[in-house]
Amino acid sequence: MSSVSRTRERVAQKLRTRQALLDAARELVAGGKTPTVAEAADAAMVSRATAYRYFPSQEALLVEVPLQIGVPTVRSLFGGDAAPTDPEDRAALVHNALYDHVREHEAQFRLFLRNSLLRSLDTDRTDDPLRGARRAALLDAALAPLAGELETEEIERLKTALSILVGTEAVIVLRDVLRLDHEQARASGEWAVRQIVRAARQRITNDADHNQ
Repeated sequence: MSSVSRTRERVAQKLRTRQALLDAARELVAGGKTPTVAEAADAAMVSRATAYRYFPSQEALLVEVPLQIGVPTVRSLFGGDAAPTDPEDRAALVHNALYDHVREHEAQFRLFLRNSLLRSLDTDRTDDPLRGARRAALLDAALAPLAGELETEEIERLKTALSILVGTEAVIVLRDVLRLDHEQARASGEWAVRQIVRAARQRITNDADHNQ
C-alpha cells in the first residue's frame, strides 16, 4: 500500500470513529438521555480518551447530534431510480440538499461551526478530524459518472472546487456577506455549482476539438 493510500485509510478510519460516536450519542438522545462524552464512548465501544480527542466537551458532542437527523446521504440522494444521472444535475442536487439541511438547522450549524473554529485554534490539538466529511462523500457520488470522461486528478480538482461551494460555510457567505435571502442564496449557489461542472466538462470537449 502506498503512503497516500495509507494516509487516506487513516483519515477514513478516524472519520468512521467520529461517526460512530455521533451515532451512539444520537441513539442515547433518542432514548431520552443527555449523554456525556464518556457515555457516548462506552456505547460506541470507543476508548474515552479517543472520544475526548474528537469531542472535548459534552456541548461539542450534543450540538452536532441534531444535525445528524435527516442529513442527506449518498443513499437518500442517489439510491433511487429517480436520481439524476447527469453529473451537473447530481452536483446541483448535493448543493440544494445541503443548503436546505443547513437552512432547517441554521442555529445549530452556526454553533457547530463556532465550536470547530475555536477548537482549530488549540495549539495542542491532535490531527483528529474536527468535523465529518459528508460533502466529500456526496460529491464523490455525484461526480461518479464522470469517471469515463475526466481523469482522476481532474475529478479530484473538481470535487475540491465544489466543496468550497456547498455546505455551511457557503451558506454563511451567501447570507451574511452577500446579504442574500434564502431563495436568492440557494439559486446563486446552485448556479455556481453548475457552472464549475460545466466548465470542467467543456474543457475536455474543447481539447478534443483542438486535437482533431
